[in-house]
Amino acid sequence: MSEKGTTGKIGVTTENIFPVIKKFLYSDHEIFLRELVANAVDADQKMKALAASGECKQELGELKVIIDLDEKEKTLKITDNGIGMTAEEVDKYINQIAFSSAGEFLDKYKDQLSSIIGHFGLGFYSAFMVSRKVTIDTLSWKEGAKAVKWSCDGSPEYEIGESDKAERGTTITLYFDEEGEEFAKKDRIQTLLNKYCKFMPVPVIFGKEQEWKDGKYVDTDNDNVINKIEPLWAKKPADLKEEDYMEFYRNLYPMQEDPLFHIHLNVDYPFNLTGILYFPKIRNNMEVQRNKIQLYCNQMFVTDSVDNIVPDFLTLLHGVIDSPDIPLNVSRSYLQSDSNVKKISGYITKKVAERLEEIYKNNREEYESKWDNLKLFIEFGMLSDEKFCDKAMKFALLENTDKKYFSIDDYRKAIEGQQTDKDKKVVFLYATDPDAQYSFIEAAKAKGYDVLLMDCQLDSHFVNLLETKIKDARFARVDSDSVDNLIPKEDKKRPEVSDKEVEELNTIFKAILPQENNYNVQVENMGEEAAPILITQSEFMRRYREMSALGGGMNFYGQMPESYTIIVNMENPLVSKVMAAKSESVAAETLIPDAAEDASQEVKDKIRKEKEDAAAAHKVDLEQFAKGNEILHQVADLALLANGMLKGKDLSDFIARSAKVVEDAYLK
Repeated sequence: MSEKGTTGKIGVTTENIFPVIKKFLYSDHEIFLRELVANAVDADQKMKALAASGECKQELGELKVIIDLDEKEKTLKITDNGIGMTAEEVDKYINQIAFSSAGEFLDKYKDQLSSIIGHFGLGFYSAFMVSRKVTIDTLSWKEGAKAVKWSCDGSPEYEIGESDKAERGTTITLYFDEEGEEFAKKDRIQTLLNKYCKFMPVPVIFGKEQEWKDGKYVDTDNDNVINKIEPLWAKKPADLKEEDYMEFYRNLYPMQEDPLFHIHLNVDYPFNLTGILYFPKIRNNMEVQRNKIQLYCNQMFVTDSVDNIVPDFLTLLHGVIDSPDIPLNVSRSYLQSDSNVKKISGYITKKVAERLEEIYKNNREEYESKWDNLKLFIEFGMLSDEKFCDKAMKFALLENTDKKYFSIDDYRKAIEGQQTDKDKKVVFLYATDPDAQYSFIEAAKAKGYDVLLMDCQLDSHFVNLLETKIKDARFARVDSDSVDNLIPKEDKKRPEVSDKEVEELNTIFKAILPQENNYNVQVENMGEEAAPILITQSEFMRRYREMSALGGGMNFYGQMPESYTIIVNMENPLVSKVMAAKSESVAAETLIPDAAEDASQEVKDKIRKEKEDAAAAHKVDLEQFAKGNEILHQVADLALLANGMLKGKDLSDFIARSAKVVEDAYLK
């Protein structure tokens, strides 16, 4: 090799690889620094492996990576004191794009070296995303090797010659182009190093530590070491204390509440995975909590978007995962189908379930105290992951309105004596808002029933799931029907009311109830002491509307108007009084005989018109009666008030009417 150097073309299969690198290989240009520092760390790690194998006898010195930025010249240097390269190796590993030396080296020294980051071969070329020119100065560790200088301006042509580098290792120099000028700033590089390199396994040095002196920051003699060489997840759990885990969490998430507990992951077969996952306090907002898991590849930060690597529900956890077996620079669809990713995902799910079951079994009191913050996570997991669901059926809790906790099996055993219906199904009653549904809860308790509290944002989906998992059981919201109908013990005798009277009741109530909703009247015998009117909502329709609101794939339910059932207690004295008043005030609908079969079409049309007019007139009479009957208004408004549906002018009118009733009763 001459001193002046030689030129050549980089061996690629396309005419110019660099536009492809800039536009498609890396979506985020800042990745260049991660890749180049990773390569430098690899070089140091390889040097360590050579020494450990006995192949290299020379002094290693302090293995490190040094980052130098010249803001004025807009250049960045990444220097390592690792194995370096010979001219032949530069030609093989740099000029032949995508031929990775890391894979070859791993095969040879796998017993001495547990981690090589650069599996991809294209990492070096990420430098051309931000540079108009890149140079390599390198000196191999091999005895008698000569230093090599390689230079390329972003075209397939390169120049290679001798270098004046005197120390073992490699220096990559980037000459930033216009697009890359943003990286020629100290703060920007410091931020990227903190993001990607804070746990690299060899020291990464960027300038000097600073101190405040004479009104400004000045450099000290101490190197500014970016990283902690041995992160917590790389240590043995037996060597760590609870406060170590808590301190690490606070460093990762300085503005977050302390977590509930943690899981330390450590497996080396059939894949490599280490990490620490924390259970944060999750209440009722999943989205705020997500994407807090950081993914590392041999202590190099890769991403905090791990939704294709761990099951969706596990993205609610916080912490770190470190694995060299997860492919990084590939498409998301590839990640979803990668066998290693699937194994790792399954392993993490299994460990999370085991940890929860362990706490449930060994410290039930602590587990119950943290349930409110665990509930959303566990329900989400059960809804989205079948294997996790099967395990969680053992440790998921149900909470009742008296703030007592039960396992699913224990709760079924506790209620099946009282809450089994005539069809031999155990009925799980639940409330979503204890204040708004107070009267319904108390009515259920008066019958000896227990009521669960299901106020999590996923509970409408969760009760559907439990109905498929718990044999011979169903769930009913406590305000979805009268208490006797929630858990029917026997077939009930229907009130002796004609279909015509039920139709008239429909007209009467629709005339005085809020017009934006749909109503359907049904009549029942509930006893003289029971409320005159109950307003309920179909368990099926209400549940599926709530699921639709959460994106449950049933949006047509969400677009339908609210629908309510008006249950009229025909045995209540006030209802009897209203019915009597109706009979006195509203004449019976005029009955018009049907036309004879052999009548002309003109006669048939005339009689049909007379029938329609008579029905319309009768409807008007019923509506006028309804609007003028104070008892009817009062009992309807009480039912609306019990459901939180009485508002605005209707509420104001109710208060005024109630005041008048009190005045009439006590002052006259």
